Amino acid sequence: MLTAYGDIRSGNCLKVKWMLDALGRDYQWVALDIMAGESRTPEFLLLNPSGQVPTLVLEDGRPLAQSNAILLHLAEGSAWIPADAYERARMFEWLFWEQYSHEPYVAVARFQRVYAGRSAAEVEPRLMERGHAALRRMEEALAGSAWLAGGAGATLADLALVAYTRVAPEGGFDLGPYPSIRDWIGRVEVAFGIT
Repeated sequence: MLTAYGDIRSGNCLKVKWMLDALGRDYQWVALDIMAGESRTPEFLLLNPSGQVPTLVLEDGRPLAQSNAILLHLAEGSAWIPADAYERARMFEWLFWEQYSHEPYVAVARFQRVYAGRSAAEVEPRLMERGHAALRRMEEALAGSAWLAGGAGATLADLALVAYTRVAPEGGFDLGPYPSIRDWIGRVEVAFGIT
């Protein structure tokens, strides 16, 4: 059986859980409280020396880290990874972009507001500026397409980006100015069975 270690407060962990559920995989979820340092114990560091969640332990005992790498492993051969080489590359483009240009701003602002207890005035303005830039980029892409990577259906790019986008208001990002994103969130939730 697969074993997934994660903290459900983390969008990166949730997207792995959502993928496991969408695929109907049998797995054990081991909840870790990252705020209490549970991903830094000697036992956990043997699985993931980076001390990060999510971490997935495969049926044969091999560990795999990094949420998007886990998504790619789990979804191998599914319709959520396009067969067309260009569409697949577009999906990868969004997956890389998510970890570099979206998550470091949208997720970090949310963490600071919700978990670190900072007021809006205490959040670094650059986080908000870059977070809105990321949301504008997504809005532009979704104004002309139902899905981020284009194509006829949802891909892992959509799952990866919905995790923190759907809770962006918790970090101070009003989604009112982003109607295409709001509509897309609903489509992604339906496509992957997210409640």
